[in-house]
Amino acid sequence: MKKSTTFLFVITAIICLFSSCSKAQESAQNKSELSKDKNILIVYLSRTKNTKAVAEIIQKNTGGALVELELQKPYPEDYKAIVSQVSKENETGFLPPLKTKITNIEKFDIVFVGFPTWGMQLPPPMKSFLKEYNLEGKTVIPFNTNAGYGVGSSFQTVKELCPKSNVLEGFSVKGGIERDGILFVMEGEKEKQVQVEIQNWLKKIRMVN
Repeated sequence: MKKSTTFLFVITAIICLFSSCSKAQESAQNKSELSKDKNILIVYLSRTKNTKAVAEIIQKNTGGALVELELQKPYPEDYKAIVSQVSKENETGFLPPLKTKITNIEKFDIVFVGFPTWGMQLPPPMKSFLKEYNLEGKTVIPFNTNAGYGVGSSFQTVKELCPKSNVLEGFSVKGGIERDGILFVMEGEKEKQVQVEIQNWLKKIRMVN
C-alpha cells in the first residue's frame, strides 16, 4: 500500500513538473510574440541628434519605420531664440504646422514617440503630431532625452493627448546640454551604456525577449 502511494506521488510530481515547464515555455512564447507581426512606427523630434540616436537604437532592437518630425517653418538655430519662441508657443497653446506627413498611420499598431525635454514640457512639434494623427487603439511608447532635469510633464502630456491609446512606460536618458554648448553625446562609452539601458527597458515593457 505504501509502495503504491509513493509511486502515485512520484508520478503526480512528474506530471506537475512537466505541466509547469510547459506553462513557463508558453508564457515565454507569449511574451516574445507581443510585438511579433506588429507594425512599428518610431517618430522622433531631435535638435542635437541625441534623440535621433536613441530612436535608431530602438529601431535596431525592434525594427519598424523611422520618421523624423520636421516643421514647415524650422526653429531658429540660436539657442536663446528657440527658447523664447517655444516659451511663447507653450503659453499660447500654438501648435507649429508639420512638414512631415505620414499617409499610412492606420497600418501601425505600435508607435514610439521620442523627443527632448523643452522647458520641462513636451515640445510643441510633438504636441502637433499627437493632435494631428489618430492613435486610438494603438500602443504608444514615449522616449526622451534631456539635459539632466528629467522628463518634466512630457510623459503625462503624452497620456493626456492619447486618451484612447495604450501608453506604456517611457524611457528617459540624459543627453547633451545645449545651453552650455554640449550637443551630441550619444557616442563611445555613452552610446554603449544607453544601448544596454534601452535593451533592458524594451525587455521590461515586453517589446523584446
